Amino acid sequence: MDVRNPDDSSLEARLEALCAKGCRQVRRDIAALESGAELPETQGLTADERVWLLAELKQIMAVYGDTCRL
Repeated sequence: MDVRNPDDSSLEARLEALCAKGCRQVRRDIAALESGAELPETQGLTADERVWLLAELKQIMAVYGDTCRL
């Protein structure tokens, strides 16, 4: 699997599930992932898949800058 462009729809589904939590929670999840924590959505992923997921979350959240809308 190319972790930069996964073909695995379950990985995309995990990304969508994380994003569905909302802006503030996604920021907390990013911080947790950066510190090496395991989230329910990342259980069973390889290290490369977790790296991809974190990078995708950061890219998505970059659109919002430093703030989240209510």
